[in-house]
Amino acid sequence: MSIPAPRVQRPSAETRWADELDRLADRDRRTGARVPEGWRLSPRSVVDFVLGDAGQRDGLGLETKFVGDRALVERCVVALATDRGLMLVGEPGTAKSFLSELLAAAVSGDSTLTVQGTASTTEDAITYSWNYALLLARGPSLDALVPAPVHRGMSTGAVVRFEEITRCPIETQDSLLSVLSDRVLVVPELEDEHRVLHARRGFSVIATANVRDRGVNDMSAALKRRFSFETIHPIADLRREAELVQRQSDAILADAGITAALPGDLTEVLVTMFAELRRGRTADGRPVEQLSTAMSTAEAVSVAVATGLSSAWFTAAPPRGEDVVGALLGTALKDSDEDRSRLRGYLTRVAKERGGRWQELHAARGLLDG
Repeated sequence: MSIPAPRVQRPSAETRWADELDRLADRDRRTGARVPEGWRLSPRSVVDFVLGDAGQRDGLGLETKFVGDRALVERCVVALATDRGLMLVGEPGTAKSFLSELLAAAVSGDSTLTVQGTASTTEDAITYSWNYALLLARGPSLDALVPAPVHRGMSTGAVVRFEEITRCPIETQDSLLSVLSDRVLVVPELEDEHRVLHARRGFSVIATANVRDRGVNDMSAALKRRFSFETIHPIADLRREAELVQRQSDAILADAGITAALPGDLTEVLVTMFAELRRGRTADGRPVEQLSTAMSTAEAVSVAVATGLSSAWFTAAPPRGEDVVGALLGTALKDSDEDRSRLRGYLTRVAKERGGRWQELHAARGLLDG
């Protein structure tokens, strides 16, 4: 008996929403919308792809993928058409990487030209390297050259994503200087006709950096000037954040064949708790101790998914507040031992005073004692 090939855990944005991208491209053709050279979609369609089109008269039923201010997304789209790159900065878990993926998918139809910044990332991983067997056998040639994401993006006119750029040493980051300023990449080993690679239209760079990582490897002033900076803030609207957490966690659980999704009222409690611990105050303005963990929307989704899995696999009962508290142990308690007492204090004082599902969390606070 043949065993079916395992499915991809997480398809790229251009694969997951291929139908939406096709519908938007068709709308651009029908309406005669202006599509920048090298782009797959018009600027308006790129924004609609990212934010969805709920409430629009001529809506195509596009899913809301990123919750944020429309003006911010429009500025990001404009930046990709200029002679500078786009830098997305913010707290961990604010969907900077996801936004860069969505933008690359909509603009280029390919979000996979990605550099992952680390302390060991070298210029070879950003621009190009060599197949040394071919290099020794034939000398420097196009056959021996191994293009990295920037070389490939410049050659095809596509968006390149540079994740966690400030984790790279400054001298490695600065390999982008001439790429961003002159839109050229020099390969000195090649003969004259191939020595200078000029970027095709459509090429740009989207970089991301966490504000908590600033100081790890700061950026040079010269490189900063070559980026347009946009700060991505946590979602301020609790209702929209709860909808996003519910939608994403439901989809992940359904994909795993789990029907025990988090009830809406429990999702609301989870999102409210995360938001209050993130801000350091309750909805009515009372101070609470902030945790050292980011308590981001992405982490709230992870807790919701873990809650659904736990209840489906081990209790065969609908998710409860006790399951949420259990899932919190691996999410909120990772950076500081003091976070355990801070979270317990929150459940003791704040959850105790609230009704409904909050009482389930208050009753389960003992799970935080280890």
